[in-house]
Amino acid sequence: MSETYRALTRKYRPTSFEDIVSQEHVSSTIKNAIKQGRLSHAYMFCGPRGVGKTTMARVLARTINEIDASIDGESLNQTLNIVEMDAASNNKVDDVHHLRESVRIPPQNGRYKIFIVDEVHMLSKAAFNALLKTLEEPPEHAIFIFATTEPHKVLPTILSRVQRFDFKRIAVDEIVQRLRKISFDEDISIDEESLHVIAKKADGALRDALGLMDQAIAFCGDTITHNELLKALNVVGTDRLFEFMKCVKENDADSGLELINTLLQEGYDIQEFLIGLTEHLRNLYIAQESSKLYLVEESEETKKRYKQTAQDFTRDDLMRMLHIISEAQIKLKDASQPRIQFEITLLKLIHMERTERLLELLAGLEELKKNSDNFVNGSHQNNTEAEAETSSDSSNHQKEDHSKESNPVEAPGNADEEISEETEPEEEFESEEANYDDTDFEEEDDDFDIGAPALVTNLSKKAQHSTEKKQKKGDPKSQVSTDNGTEEKAPEKVTTEFVAKKWPEYVDTLKGDFPMLLHSQMERVKVKKVKGGEIHLDCDNAFAQKMLSEQKMELQKKLKECVGTLLRFNISVGEQSEEDKPMSVYERFKQIQQKDPIISDIVDIFGAELEY
Repeated sequence: MSETYRALTRKYRPTSFEDIVSQEHVSSTIKNAIKQGRLSHAYMFCGPRGVGKTTMARVLARTINEIDASIDGESLNQTLNIVEMDAASNNKVDDVHHLRESVRIPPQNGRYKIFIVDEVHMLSKAAFNALLKTLEEPPEHAIFIFATTEPHKVLPTILSRVQRFDFKRIAVDEIVQRLRKISFDEDISIDEESLHVIAKKADGALRDALGLMDQAIAFCGDTITHNELLKALNVVGTDRLFEFMKCVKENDADSGLELINTLLQEGYDIQEFLIGLTEHLRNLYIAQESSKLYLVEESEETKKRYKQTAQDFTRDDLMRMLHIISEAQIKLKDASQPRIQFEITLLKLIHMERTERLLELLAGLEELKKNSDNFVNGSHQNNTEAEAETSSDSSNHQKEDHSKESNPVEAPGNADEEISEETEPEEEFESEEANYDDTDFEEEDDDFDIGAPALVTNLSKKAQHSTEKKQKKGDPKSQVSTDNGTEEKAPEKVTTEFVAKKWPEYVDTLKGDFPMLLHSQMERVKVKKVKGGEIHLDCDNAFAQKMLSEQKMELQKKLKECVGTLLRFNISVGEQSEEDKPMSVYERFKQIQQKDPIISDIVDIFGAELEY
């Protein structure tokens, strides 16, 4: 039986252009050239392994020399008109010289003499140069056909003298179709899932697929089952991959570790599993869109499973998983304990936080920020409304007084007494008006308030008298607390000295109500000046400036409780003095020498130097 057996790759090698799979762009071009009599003197067939480069060369030689189909493709080299040479083993100048001598001999029983050079990129540079002249001006009966998997290694002077054809990888569906036909001819029973496993394992090479088919037949016999095929080829099946993704979905680390242990005990390679898992995640990513499902190279039943499982993950999650797997494939090559690294990688996938949860947290943060902004804005608006109501009440009260003065009405008894009492302050103001001096309104340039009224009217006098009267009675708004618990009257005009004096007390009141980081930054803030209803502050860095600006409204309200007046913050970053600037390591070392004479003596005696 073994004497007559031939491998499937040799038995089913194509003998015509129609039998060649997935290279129609090359076959149609060459057939048209033959019909039109426009054959080139040299061809270059490029492409990956197992896609039909050498087979196409033999079919071309058979067709143009009209060799009978009964002669096997491997026997063509025994004819006088077809010469095959393996450049991998015949890569010297002498081998090319022998080829040139053969070119001179005309064909014996055909029209052309064809020279097929396989793996032509293996020729040495000297051999290529020896072939140049013959390749440029060959005899009319000579045709060269070169085949290579690495065309970039061929000299450009050679490539410019040939017609180049690039062969493409064979699709999984085309390999499956070819394998199904061969299994039918060989009377082999095999399911669709097994055919797809072989086709994917072949990686676009039909020759590799036929070799794997031979191996499966030798292991399983005439009936090939899916589970036995996975054992024979040592391939991780899609069932195991779907099982692992179920562990990832349920965050079940125990089941995931048990599955890993089972795979390793069964002899699966770690890199092979990661390669399979990468493709599995890629298929899940594609299955998110039903219109792109044709990109998944699986059977129809498996495509349905991908589409169903893909609903459990988002595309962002799958992309993060792919990134973790790709990094693990690189690290495993240099890992001293590959299994531990492998388990850590898969546990990362299982414990990875899902995008939905992260989006919920981000939404919560945005809502919290929004609510805090609304709270600050609402507090500012309430303060503004309260100030507006106070001013409106004051103006209404002034209007009432003015109306009573301009329209006196006789009233019995107590009404006359009330009117007389209300008019007493006016008489006092009139008597004191003569004592007012212009110097009372002069102010220093630094404390000039642009918001102060320029004229003194009866209404402003009344308002001032009312304020002084409240201060005499002990109005809490006109008093501020001090450190010893006593109450200190706030000055009519808040000065820089007064605010600087109250600043430490104000900073202490921030504890508990504000974050500790903000409190520590406020301790380093310096009061520069108070001018025009603004307090100018100096920070020591931009971070503190930004932090104070974000909490400015609340800090202003807190300061008003201490000084009795609402001051707007004007925050800037001041220049650090020489004392505040941090010292370098060498400056610090010099300072230590100055403070400690022992260290200074050691440096002088032994010549010690600072290493940093």
